[in-house]
Formats: sequence, structure tokens, C-alpha cells
Amino acid sequence: MYLDLAEPQLWAHTSALVEPDDFDDFWASTLAEGRAASGAPQVRRVHTPLTTVDVWDVTFGGFGGDPVRAWYRRPAGVDADLPVVVQFIGYGGGRGEPTDNLLWASAGYAHLYVDSRGQGSGWSRGDTPDPWGTGPQSPGVMTRGIEDPSTYYYRRLLADAALAVDAARALPGVDPDRVAVVGGSQGGAMALAAGALATDVGAVVAHVPFLCDVARAITITDAKPFGEVVEYLRVHRDTDERVLRTLSYVDGVAFSRRGTAPARFAVALMDPVVPPSTVVAAHQAWQGPKELRVWRYNGHEAGGPVDDREAVEFVATALA
Repeated sequence: MYLDLAEPQLWAHTSALVEPDDFDDFWASTLAEGRAASGAPQVRRVHTPLTTVDVWDVTFGGFGGDPVRAWYRRPAGVDADLPVVVQFIGYGGGRGEPTDNLLWASAGYAHLYVDSRGQGSGWSRGDTPDPWGTGPQSPGVMTRGIEDPSTYYYRRLLADAALAVDAARALPGVDPDRVAVVGGSQGGAMALAAGALATDVGAVVAHVPFLCDVARAITITDAKPFGEVVEYLRVHRDTDERVLRTLSYVDGVAFSRRGTAPARFAVALMDPVVPPSTVVAAHQAWQGPKELRVWRYNGHEAGGPVDDREAVEFVATALA
């Protein structure tokens, strides 16, 4: 069932997001602080039963220099420098096991699979804490520190995403001039942020990206994570202006207005979690070459394995 705008209104939708005046300075200073506190990534070989993929355990400096974990995978027995795919994870998940998520390495790429701080106890295990105490929150991380952009959880997570690109370029066996960022849902939001904030990213893949056109999203879906914001505002009744201001600093539409790399979006028209109009708004705002894959009869799973295959093909063309 379609839950959002009908066509053709959907395809004409643009966001009414008003960005804060200091948006660019906010993110420039956030990343500068992280880089100043971070050293080179730490890399340790992990022995697995895999014969076609080699795996390393990576720790790199994220927001404020906080240690962030990741798995680094690449085709076994290949010594050449490879293009690298930096992949981000959906809400509630973590980096999982070293033998998970073998698609990109199997396709011939170096692959950095980045853990999500403070998550990883929902559908896959994580190993990265979020050491910042930020006051009351609705269950989940969506409202952690939400009344101030400086304390907001997604400031830290999106900074981790951009700094993961720095870390990927510093890994052994990587061609630093050929970098793609990819993800779905929350991972798609992180890909949009990294694609806009990191330097010279060559390709962006954002499937059903979360955290776009947020002020609209929280009024048209009660599904979580957006529903966590509504839960918070029901209790903290006098905070809506502060909350919406904070969310404007992490909105994927704002990052899309700054994105210039070739980008692939996917939208599902029956998605109750990420309303399709919010994805369309981000796609409309993207400034570089772009494509939009439409799944008319799918929910938040979107194209699933078909999206994965088409993403590999898209990245191969963009990084050629």
C-alpha cells in the first residue's frame, strides 16, 4: 500500500529544509577536531576459514578521536592496490563477524565495513561504544543528545562516516584515488554525509536512505527510528524548535546539496520506515550525476539482492 505522495506529485517533491547558517562551519570544525585527535588506523590480520577473502580487524579514529572498529576485507592473493568500498550499516546493526558481508571483496574490491558506535545489539553484533553521555532519550539512539547539535548522536556517527574515508585511504593495498561509499537505510544516510564531507569520493550508493527531509518524515510515519523523535516530543513538549534545529544539521538533503560524485539512489514506494518522498527529496537535491532506482511494490527491503548487484555494476563504472 502506498503511504506517501501519489505520482506525479512524488517525483516533483522537493524539501523545504532551511539549513542553519553555520552548517558548513559546523561540519568543518567537527571533522578538523576528529582528524587532529586521530592517528593512523590500526590493522591486525584475522585468521578465518575463508580461502578467497582475507580479513583484517581495523580500528580508526572517528569523532573526537574515539576508536571506531571495522572489518577490512580484500580478495585473497591479490597484491595490487585496489579501489576501496567503504560500507555503512543500517539502524541497530554492527559490523558482525569477520566472515560476513563478502560481496564487495568477492567482486574484487578492497572493502571497509564500518561499525556503528553504540549500536550492534539489534540484528548484528557491534564492537564500538559511544562514550558520550547526553541526557534523556527515547529507546534507541535517534534522540540521544537531540536538543543540541553539538551533543547529538548523529553528529558523532556521521563524523565517523566521513573519517572512515580517510582511514580507508590509509589502508595497505588501497588505491586512494578510487573510493566509493555505500549503504542502505541508516547506512545510506551515512553514505550521503560521507559523499558530501569527504574529499574526492568517486561514487555514492544510498539505498532507501534514512535521515532525509526529517521534518517531513516525522509527521508522515510513526515507524521507528523516525517515530522515536515523535515519542520524545510527546514527553518533552516544549523542545520541538530545538529538536528540529538539531536535525537540520544532519539532514541528508543538506548533504545532497553539497554532493557532486556520481550517485545511485534506491527508493521503495511502499516503504513505511523511510517515506519515499524523503528519498526523492535527497535525490532531487544531489548536485552530481545521479540515478534513482524505483521499487514500486517493495517496502524497506527495496531491491534487496538486485540492488546489491546493480550497486556493484554502478561502482565499477564510476570508479573505472
